[in-house]
Amino acid sequence: MPDRLSSSVLSRREARRRDRRDAILNVAAHYFLENGYAGTTMSGIAATLGGSKGTLWNHFPSKEELFASVLEQVTATYRAHLYEILDPCGDLVTTLHRVCVSLLQKVTSPEAISLHRLVMSEAGRFPEMGRIFYERAPRLTRGLIADFLAGAMERGQLRKDDPQAASRVLTALVTSGCHQQMLVGRISAATLDMIAAEADFAVGIFMRAYGPD
Repeated sequence: MPDRLSSSVLSRREARRRDRRDAILNVAAHYFLENGYAGTTMSGIAATLGGSKGTLWNHFPSKEELFASVLEQVTATYRAHLYEILDPCGDLVTTLHRVCVSLLQKVTSPEAISLHRLVMSEAGRFPEMGRIFYERAPRLTRGLIADFLAGAMERGQLRKDDPQAASRVLTALVTSGCHQQMLVGRISAATLDMIAAEADFAVGIFMRAYGPD
């Protein structure tokens, strides 16, 4: 009985710590977007949370680590979704089209556009922020797609080549249109028709470049 009681107490304590961590990350995400990386301080986040700075530091020993954890939280769910889309048993062109649509829907969301603009505007002064963003977002996404493309090359669905380079080509193609226009404010949103057209464009060129000989 004592062991069971002790386990229950630990479980409740871990649950409270996890809830507290999630609350910190949610507040920090809004704080970074509203105030920028330079304008975000651990003291400011602690004040918004209504707790002590010590509590915040117990969870995250630095602003850099906090920013990395915020990015991990906002990208982990998408990577899990992308992994489900990358079906090696499905039709290749259909799968690539779904990947492109999904990726564009993600990167053209208001939150993603705001985050991308933030990184581009401040990475020159805070290179660690640019490094964290690249490692936790584009690099991991391209890595998942590259693994899928490597399998397609092995199955003869695509010509043999560097799958990492192929993934870079595909993601660059699909983000070269409405995503770039949104980043510079030329358009305010990407419609479903626009996203579907961009996916058709990207997959069409990609298959002409990497289709089996």
